[in-house]
Amino acid sequence: MPTAVLVIGAAVFALGTSEFMLSGLLPEVADDLDVSIPTAGLLISAFAIGMVVGAPVLAAATQRLPRRLTLVVLLAVFGVSHLAGALAPGYGVLFATRVVSALACAGFWAVGAAVAISLVPVGARARAMAVLLGGLSVANIAGVPGGAVLGQHLGWRAAFWAVALLTALGLVGVLLFVPGTRPPSAAERVPLRTELRVYRERRVWLAMVTTALFAAGTFCFFSYLAPLLTEVTGLGEGWVPVVLVLYGFGALIGTWFGGRLADAHLFGTLYAGLAAAALVLALLALTARQPVAAVTLSGVLGLAAFLCGPGLNARIFNVAGAAPTLAGATATASFNAGNTLGPWAGGLVINVGLGYVWTAWLGALLLLAALVGAWLQSRDETRSSVGRRVAGGGRRAAAPEPTRAPSAGE
Repeated sequence: MPTAVLVIGAAVFALGTSEFMLSGLLPEVADDLDVSIPTAGLLISAFAIGMVVGAPVLAAATQRLPRRLTLVVLLAVFGVSHLAGALAPGYGVLFATRVVSALACAGFWAVGAAVAISLVPVGARARAMAVLLGGLSVANIAGVPGGAVLGQHLGWRAAFWAVALLTALGLVGVLLFVPGTRPPSAAERVPLRTELRVYRERRVWLAMVTTALFAAGTFCFFSYLAPLLTEVTGLGEGWVPVVLVLYGFGALIGTWFGGRLADAHLFGTLYAGLAAAALVLALLALTARQPVAAVTLSGVLGLAAFLCGPGLNARIFNVAGAAPTLAGATATASFNAGNTLGPWAGGLVINVGLGYVWTAWLGALLLLAALVGAWLQSRDETRSSVGRRVAGGGRRAAAPEPTRAPSAGE
């Protein structure tokens, strides 16, 4: 891998740490800013909203800009947003900084992926994307628990200072190691109007809704994991980073297996992952007051949930393949639409007095809805395959839509 690709992956570590670290800091943020924990949970939704809006908009808007300059500017905006967040006098300012930093994060993902792909041969594109996704996985294992430790010992603002520092290091790395790369020429670009036509297709929207329901079900519970562990399970604050590490390792293992299983059995992998994640959340709801069960099942949840991630991404790329610029942005926006809905829905059940345990029950229901969405997609695919055979007059039909995860840039 070129050094530039590794540098971009390292920058993604900072971005991923920021995106998920508040899950381990909600009690500290709520106490310091004098808001309820569900209100503090909306800060997670704020970041997700920025990603939903920023991914498609910035993917299209930065097509013609110098890529290294774009990466530098986006990282600078991301870092300054965290400095402002660390100094935020109140909840409103912190909320605004989360939206701005999310917009920059979404843009960096879109442009960074394009740069990484341009720096390697076609046969190494998937590995280049794996480096970027690896930065996100390591953020779940090290960055998020590390942010929780900083927040518990030095205050939640220390975690924002740390992300700003990591972002500055990433910015220096981009300046030093990422070469100047030209944007795609007019001949290489697919017109945006042409790409937008994919949103007329039912199967694209069904894939997006399924992905959003999956993310909503996962983050409905995960966003409030820290207060559940301390207030329901009865564990000390020091256990929160430990559980987050277990969840992160589970997510890394689930992603590894999911990517390989989905290549051969996309819908089967989705069925297994979504059903398993729903079951784990139901078991968590039933055993939340038992420390051993709660800690163990939190790690298993990471594995079961992230088993679905590669397949859900692959499905969106498959059905939106005619939109090379917007396909990745569509996947990102779908996941983050769920990340917006999940914390909000979890906050609702807490505010009405049902308690933190009900975030697990509601999450399980949302995952079952995603399972139905996966089944509907599979049924559509079967009907499409039958239609192709009928249209062929009994002759062997053209090969059905591939279920492998596409290499980056396809």
